[in-house]
Amino acid sequence: EFVTEEGLSLDMAQLEAMTAIEVDGPTHYLKGKGEQRRVRLGNTNFKARLLCQLGWTVIHVPYFEWDALTAIAAKDSYLQSKVT
Repeated sequence: EFVTEEGLSLDMAQLEAMTAIEVDGPTHYLKGKGEQRRVRLGNTNFKARLLCQLGWTVIHVPYFEWDALTAIAAKDSYLQSKVT
C-alpha cells in the first residue's frame, strides 16, 4: 500500500511512472440484475478521476476478472495486458 501526498491510498504504485494499480474487490461494485452485471461505485470512480487529475495512470484489476483466472501463466498474461 502507498499513500499519496494528497492522502489517497493506493494498492500498488510505481512512483517513477506515476502508475497506480487498484485491486477492486466486491465492495467496489454494485451488483445489478443478473450475475454478470457489475457497476463500479461512484467513490471508486471519483478516486480514479482524482488520481488522473494529479497525473497518475490508474490500472484497475476487478476481482471477478482476477478470480476467473486459475493458472499462474494466465494471471501473468492478464497483468502484462493491463500494464502495456
